[in-house]
Amino acid sequence: MRALPVGDDALLVEVSSGEEAQALHAELLRRRAEGTLAVREIVPAARTVLLDGLPDPARLAAELTTSEVPPALSRTEEVVELPVRYDGPDLADVAALWDVSEEAVAGIHADTEFRVAFCGFAPGFGYLTGLPARYDVPRRATPRTSVPAGAVALAGPYTGVYPRSSPGGWQLIGTTDAVLWDHARVPAALLSPGTRVRFVPVGRR
Repeated sequence: MRALPVGDDALLVEVSSGEEAQALHAELLRRRAEGTLAVREIVPAARTVLLDGLPDPARLAAELTTSEVPPALSRTEEVVELPVRYDGPDLADVAALWDVSEEAVAGIHADTEFRVAFCGFAPGFGYLTGLPARYDVPRRATPRTSVPAGAVALAGPYTGVYPRSSPGGWQLIGTTDAVLWDHARVPAALLSPGTRVRFVPVGRR
């Protein structure tokens, strides 16, 4: 673990894996909730956690780099279920990469419980982990200039849902009508780091 100063009151903590980043994020949230950590924002990413608004970043940096972070415990709140039609234009390509049928891709994906590792790219976009490493897929060689809102996609170890139309290079395997980002909703984002997620097939599987 390495803690790097960011400005006067922030730290960027680097770890060696996504699992460690999730565990560190959970531990920091726990400390803030119990009142032993004063911090304004805690923002996880693939292998880092940013802490902003710290009264004494140097002291926390010394503490973190000499301590062990316990594994993240399973959160007990309800699973967010996202209805999905497995009708994506890249479904056949993913099936070929996995060496299974298109129906099997849908079954494997829908039978997996995912967890939001971190958010980014666009408001409401969560990077979901849960599929075994053997199902990692590469990004498309040529990104699309426009991916529709609600597209369910795979890239590397992640599953994601495009909250709005945008360019993108992920492999599209399905579609959902779930609203990932709504300014009128509190919170606006349907998914946040640590949220448990399942995809529920509707229509084609």
